Amino acid sequence: MQEFDIIVLGTGIKECVLSSLMSQSGKRVLHIDVNPYYGGAGGSISPLEELFNKLKLPVPKKLMGCGKEWRIDLVPKFFLATDQLLKVLVHTEVTRYLDFKVVEGSYVYKAGRLHEVPATEEDAHNSDLMGIFDKRRFKKLLLYVLNFDIRNPCTYQDMDPHKTTTRDLFAHFDLGLNVIEFIGHAIALHSSESYLDQPCVDTIKRIRLYVESLSRGKTSPYLYPVYGLGELPQGFARLSATYGGTFLLNRAVEEIVMDNGKVTAVRSEGKLLHCKQLICDPSYVPNRVRKVGRVVRVICLLNHPVKSTHEANSCQIIIPQTQLSRKSDIYISVVSFTHNVASEGMYIATVSTTVETNNPEKEVQPGLELLEPIMQKIVSISNLMAPNEDGKKSQIFVSRSYDATNHFEAECEDIKDMYRRLTGDELSFGSSRHQSHNSDED
Repeated sequence: MQEFDIIVLGTGIKECVLSSLMSQSGKRVLHIDVNPYYGGAGGSISPLEELFNKLKLPVPKKLMGCGKEWRIDLVPKFFLATDQLLKVLVHTEVTRYLDFKVVEGSYVYKAGRLHEVPATEEDAHNSDLMGIFDKRRFKKLLLYVLNFDIRNPCTYQDMDPHKTTTRDLFAHFDLGLNVIEFIGHAIALHSSESYLDQPCVDTIKRIRLYVESLSRGKTSPYLYPVYGLGELPQGFARLSATYGGTFLLNRAVEEIVMDNGKVTAVRSEGKLLHCKQLICDPSYVPNRVRKVGRVVRVICLLNHPVKSTHEANSCQIIIPQTQLSRKSDIYISVVSFTHNVASEGMYIATVSTTVETNNPEKEVQPGLELLEPIMQKIVSISNLMAPNEDGKKSQIFVSRSYDATNHFEAECEDIKDMYRRLTGDELSFGSSRHQSHNSDED
């Protein structure tokens, strides 16, 4: 009889982060994934033919001669250079297996055009997003954010960050609607307008995170791993082996065994594998999750950089919801052959958003128009799933589905929440053994 402290179903980045933290704390961990590749719903697919087969689409012959050179992320996302998830990667030491490149640009869509996102005083001075008076007000807000210290009320400027709303914060600096739009959605990375009526402390932290991340990368605050996001779970698998962890791919899961409402084992290919706790993504426990929305993603294969991005080999583009009278932003991530994820001279751009109508592909059309001409479009629509319970009674801890954003901020919050439910403790990254990670900032 095989016994483990924790069994993890799925090899998505959230499941891998949690299992690595548990392994490092001395837990016996087993990973099982029904897929033949690492990453689960957030993995990278190679060769290119496999992506079309997975999505049950006809395979285009014109791209297949170099199919093995492609590594397509199913859920493309970028890291902010100083965000919590990158701190986890450093803390778990998985960065020893990874190399990162700085994303070359960050853009926001306004009135039919792309504009670089300003996040420094110099950027603000040169930005065509703002008039001269707005530029001065924006600089004052940046100075306030960079001087803000939650432990020092003297930096609050008579605004209680836990009571003052973000709307009132912006009003304090007399910011116009256009400035508020790109700050809220392209710098603070909020995905809806509800943040305006929430305490401003969260938005202050988000703006500071963006600005500090930009100071690391210069061209943008974002990082992306060479060879794609699929490298992350593979790195975790290598690391897990050093702590006695085991990964089993392409392995069927037949049953989750319960006793008095609590998980006791997983049956896989006829074998009973005992555990005290279970971590999994929503696909393994359809009766324990609920649908909370849908996401449309359109993967576009291009043979050119995106127009108006200064020929960037990689970039992030955000179309704020207010520009299109929507409730949700549209996100575009662009990577290329320079990251070893596409054939020479080729680019991968993914347009995504939260579905609001019965015609999801039409919803992302404004983003697709920015990418023309497109060699190949691959459309996928997936359900957003959330757990029905916190898992404390059943000891089954389920992650949330990946959202439509092209950054990892929501995933960071889900990891922290799951860790809290798993252990009863807050997740802290202050004890990292290595204070830096590999990155290519050229």
